Amino acid sequence: MISPEGPDAGVPRLVVRTTRIGPLANGLLDLLPEHDSLAWVRDGDGLVGWGRAAVASTSGPGRFSDAQDWWRDLTAAADVLDDVDCAGSGLVAFGSFAFADDPGDSVLAVPEVVVGRRGDLVWLTTIGTDEQPAPGLRPGSPARRPENVVFTDGARGGADWETVVAEAVRRITAGDLDKVVLARDLVADLDAPLDTRWPLQRLAATYPPCWTFQVDGLFGATPEMLVRRERGLVTSRVLAGTIRRTGDDAHDLALAASLARSSKDLEEHEYAVRSVADVLADHCTGMNVPESPFVLHLPNVMHLASDVAGVIDDDTSALELAGALHPSAAVGGTPTKTAVDLILEIEGMDRGRYAGPVGWIDADGDGEWGIALRSASVEGDGTRVRLYAGCGIVADSDPGAELAESQAKLVPVRDALTS
Repeated sequence: MISPEGPDAGVPRLVVRTTRIGPLANGLLDLLPEHDSLAWVRDGDGLVGWGRAAVASTSGPGRFSDAQDWWRDLTAAADVLDDVDCAGSGLVAFGSFAFADDPGDSVLAVPEVVVGRRGDLVWLTTIGTDEQPAPGLRPGSPARRPENVVFTDGARGGADWETVVAEAVRRITAGDLDKVVLARDLVADLDAPLDTRWPLQRLAATYPPCWTFQVDGLFGATPEMLVRRERGLVTSRVLAGTIRRTGDDAHDLALAASLARSSKDLEEHEYAVRSVADVLADHCTGMNVPESPFVLHLPNVMHLASDVAGVIDDDTSALELAGALHPSAAVGGTPTKTAVDLILEIEGMDRGRYAGPVGWIDADGDGEWGIALRSASVEGDGTRVRLYAGCGIVADSDPGAELAESQAKLVPVRDALTS
């Protein structure tokens, strides 16, 4: 099911113009206006956009295929002049998709202005129904700092969530499944509507190796790339297995070594890698699946990580690959259907677009889709923000340790709202 929005509430004929521009005086996120902004930035590179040239809202089990069909029709009708010709130039849409099939409310949005940067290459894209002069690029107004942020438990308190984890371990021990990913939420109430540019700028500065994103009220900084497709090469960064950092370098090195040897975490990681590799193998040749993970160091936690790669041998787009991969074992579990059914039965909250694919696609089908982790959604009038974190549960999981891990994963967005 798809509900188009925009100038003609259908598939408009867009006029797209992309030109190379000089170096930016400020960072990409500094260009964003307060409203109608979109972002996908890592280490200073990426894409930002604002305005709405066309929007499609999709829902239900067919949300990915419906969005792809709409995008294919939109790109076929567009008048595009692209002087840059790289992944992310020309006609681009930002998207965010729900975790669950029901209700599965998702969005694919084409901005009116896109600015992209890749190293020394910087470009400007304007998108509309008529040719229009390129906008002058200058920093937006200063972001407003949130005031008087008050945090409260979401759907479940800590002790209640530990009980849910214990029930999941019981089901796994009984042989019902091998792994399930359980999430919890935290609510932040503010005195005034959130200016999301404030947490975005802080997330990007504190977690530069992550992909800082914003799409339609969902924002965050994810360390996990679900799938990237660029000029025939497909890659996926899989994370599963986590340990909290202490801030003591020597101690953290010892913790990293213990994480790399942990049978519980290695088992969880193997499930996640296999679930991704099995899907990509249907579309790729020359697959490279690492035999063992490396330890990814982030400011607050460390993860077991593996980079899976392959050469695509069909015309499947990045968005279609994301739909085929979702939900991976990293956010659902193993076996997938059994794990997702258990999530719906015992988790006790609506994930919305948390843990769903978030990213962008261009007219050639290239794009980057991360998993919406370390994220939060803005609700209602903007004075309430819901933060999310999840943990992979296997037979050896300890409820108290999983609660501590979830608290560590809430730190990035929590600190970004209060710093």
